[in-house]
Amino acid sequence: MPSPAATRQALAPSFSSDDFRRSLSMFATGVTIVTARHADGSLLGLTASSFNSVSLHPPLVLWSLAQTASSMDALSTGSHYAINILASDQKDLAERFASRSGDRWAGVAFRAGLAGAPVLDGAAAVFECFNRSRYQEGDHVIFVGEVEHCEHRAGASPLLFHGGRFYTEHPL
Repeated sequence: MPSPAATRQALAPSFSSDDFRRSLSMFATGVTIVTARHADGSLLGLTASSFNSVSLHPPLVLWSLAQTASSMDALSTGSHYAINILASDQKDLAERFASRSGDRWAGVAFRAGLAGAPVLDGAAAVFECFNRSRYQEGDHVIFVGEVEHCEHRAGASPLLFHGGRFYTEHPL
């Protein structure tokens, strides 16, 4: 049998999509709301748990979005977005911005960031990003943002997602 390095491609998955999703859910993540503006200035926001740091110099972060997302065009062509890391008291916002129904922005307190992307009041941290690059991989697009401004709320407890449920941290 040839070594994996010799074949230069992955073996076919030995698991179902549901098995993959359940296994991924065992990785506890923070919860973010990515915000931006459509070309006409209207507000855009969606809940995302696929967030990670990339580099300190220059300051880069990444997140990903399904290619089929209705906000893909605006986020792919827009110059800026904000990644709002949610605090434990913002579970309702996470659920609202994950929903496909209703007015996500009704009654939501925010301010315009440096480049106009909405910055949510009460977020544990915010990264205001220039939309630096995008990479299509599988059924998602990976967005890399160059951070132009960041801030955090000292002492805020994070909102976490694990196994299909929300949590907050408990120090060990």
